[in-house]
Amino acid sequence: MATCRLQVEYAMGLVHIPKAWNERRAGRTTPEGIYLQRREVLKALGLGTLALGSPQSLWASRDDDLTRPALGRRFADRFPVPRNEIYELGDDRTLTDELTASSHNNFYEFTVAKDKVWQLARDYPVDPWTLRVHGLVHEPRTFGLDDLFRGSFREALEERHYRFRCVERWSMQVPWTGFPLRKLLDVVKPMSKARWIRFISFEDRQGLPGQRKQTWYEWPYYEALRIDEAVHDLTLFTVGIYGHGLPMQHGAPWRIVAPWKYGFKSPKSLVEIEVVEGRPGTFWNDSEPEEYGFFSNVDPGQPHPRWTQRFETDIGSGATRETQPYNGYGDLVAHLYDGDEI
Repeated sequence: MATCRLQVEYAMGLVHIPKAWNERRAGRTTPEGIYLQRREVLKALGLGTLALGSPQSLWASRDDDLTRPALGRRFADRFPVPRNEIYELGDDRTLTDELTASSHNNFYEFTVAKDKVWQLARDYPVDPWTLRVHGLVHEPRTFGLDDLFRGSFREALEERHYRFRCVERWSMQVPWTGFPLRKLLDVVKPMSKARWIRFISFEDRQGLPGQRKQTWYEWPYYEALRIDEAVHDLTLFTVGIYGHGLPMQHGAPWRIVAPWKYGFKSPKSLVEIEVVEGRPGTFWNDSEPEEYGFFSNVDPGQPHPRWTQRFETDIGSGATRETQPYNGYGDLVAHLYDGDEI
């Protein structure tokens, strides 16, 4: 059996056929051409059809491990949702393959190795999980999973195709599922003196190897948006990706996505949102202010101390392109920063 498994893993190395994310939405049927290619490789190894049908087959297990929702099938009936076609990627871009996007992640709570995050994150428990929203609000609330997947927000869920830009100069294009963050804030009713929204991620020194080992950081992760940024229609409270719930490496069970900013401004796996009056600190700006600005809007004219930001590389296609101010969303958000740091 061990020899059989090694042969299958070797075959995977010879023939890598990524599964398009919309294949999953269409019932996860493998196209005939791909099936036959897999079959011929296994036949050459003497494994026959048994390996094709085996639940231990690496063809299926690796894909499922990479992309499976952290909540399993509990909220599978909520996906997929209608797409909001207002938000376009641009003629020079296509959606990044799901396996590529799911195996290239920054999540220091688990590890600094991008290609290892999914392996460490895939079995992390996210049920139960709550989100406390408090501070300068008239109606503070603690939301549970059912509140945000099946409650009053269920009809607000939509899919949006967004460009995603990392401060490290790599980019991808992602189909997120969520609703505008302002809809959540409308429920708690921020006070008139509220100016900032602070986000706090989870802390688990025993269960998260990155937090346990990287003791020099001030865990848990925390971020912030100005309230006009937070209530902007682009800012998405996100619960899904590629037509299903979030896998843990993408920030399950929910995260924020602000696509005109560098990726670290879109905090993952939130447990707390606090509405405040004074400008709060943020994790990377507090840790390394010379490298990470507070607003951190995508800006080709503002180099990182260790590299230019004029160019980016698409992790899916490998294409290198010029960076667009505000990641291409300037016509929607530039007015927020008149006279301010972008």
